Amino acid sequence: MTEPTLIQSKTTLPVDQIEVSGRLRPVSPAGVATIVASIREIGQLANPVVVRQLRRKGETVWRVLDGAHRLAAAVELGWTEVPVRVFECNDDQARIMEIDGNLSGAELNPLDTAVFLATRKAVYERLHPETKAGVAGGLARQGSASELSSFAAVTAEKFGMTARQVQKIVSAGAKLGGDEVARLRQAPRQVTLKDLQDISRIANPVDRYGVVEALAAGSAKSASAALKARRAPVEAVEADPLEEQFKALSKAWLRAGAAARRRFVAAHFDALSPLVVDEAGDRDEVEIAAMRAKLSVVAAD
Repeated sequence: MTEPTLIQSKTTLPVDQIEVSGRLRPVSPAGVATIVASIREIGQLANPVVVRQLRRKGETVWRVLDGAHRLAAAVELGWTEVPVRVFECNDDQARIMEIDGNLSGAELNPLDTAVFLATRKAVYERLHPETKAGVAGGLARQGSASELSSFAAVTAEKFGMTARQVQKIVSAGAKLGGDEVARLRQAPRQVTLKDLQDISRIANPVDRYGVVEALAAGSAKSASAALKARRAPVEAVEADPLEEQFKALSKAWLRAGAAARRRFVAAHFDALSPLVVDEAGDRDEVEIAAMRAKLSVVAAD
């Protein structure tokens, strides 16, 4: 396979001719501000912007591979040109260069790390199909596994991780959809690797969406807390004691026979009498008011 080719004749490019598109990680204002401060202190970019040269509709175009924050900082400072390293490469090689540049040179949060490593694995296996799960096992049985290097081992060595750490991060990142990544980037509290692992295990899409939204909105401290809140039984509304007593009395009265009702009235006559008189008086007043209303209507006619 042809390796990326460095075009040594190109060492600077006008900033308005460099495209920034299709990247895995958006440009962070905080990251740009840090680079601006560094440039003002030392007077130059510590590292050139790495770009890809390609042809589109018969014209040469340049696209950022590594250094979108550096390019944005140069634009903010009013630079018209930036130092560059220009490569010709295919799409997969371009993606690997973007990912490796970010993994080795930037302070990435767990979400970005998971996205980068999961994408790197997919691209790496396209470039090295013999390392893909299943293929490597078959070659091992044929005695050729010693010639192969797994993605986890190569990546772990390259970035100072253990293979197990790489596997965990890749597993979490591979199960995230693009819309979920976009929402989680908006979370006010930084999403952790454990959050990503917990989200990846949620099979119910409704629960999964709810957990992601809770983290994005800042209404939950963690994915596990958001899922627990969603699955907690809804607390019953506190019953009205008066309503409960009325229902109990009504139920007992309706179930009782005529003889039992008469006996009940006789036994509780002294307590019931004043209540019945009050109710009768209230009803009389209502009837009188209704009659007066009718008479006033007739008189008006």
